[in-house]
Amino acid sequence: MARYVVQVRTRMPSHEAFAYMSDLTNFAEWDPGVARVEQVVGQGPGSGAAFDVAVSLPLGTMTLRYETISYDADADADAATMTAFAENHLFTSEDTITVHADADGSIVVYDAELKLKGPLGLSDPLLGLAFDRIGDRAAGGLVEALAGERLPASRS
Repeated sequence: MARYVVQVRTRMPSHEAFAYMSDLTNFAEWDPGVARVEQVVGQGPGSGAAFDVAVSLPLGTMTLRYETISYDADADADAATMTAFAENHLFTSEDTITVHADADGSIVVYDAELKLKGPLGLSDPLLGLAFDRIGDRAAGGLVEALAGERLPASRS
């Protein structure tokens, strides 16, 4: 399993930051590894929404269908959160977005987990190294898109 977590503090109010992040069509704006995104189920973010995300690879693109498996945008809660899941014959990808209100805006936490299937799982250490590089590029784009600052990684 490879995991990448980034935290970004932004001046955006939490409801605005969550609306932006939970609409996966915005991935292509901030993640340089995403060529394009099309919503294929639903209209906008929410439970049951699905998005075809075309990921750029050295030899072309691979499209993954991300389905929103949990979505909680309760304005009275301490945090808004959503999780999107994609799967193909090689791996699973689970991305969780959490937005907490902060005194000056909000803190966005993006937590991505990639798991290789079957015997490919033996390559997880190498996948982790590549995923770190990919994640760092995406994190830079996210900081820019949110006009924010990257926070140190928390230890869990």
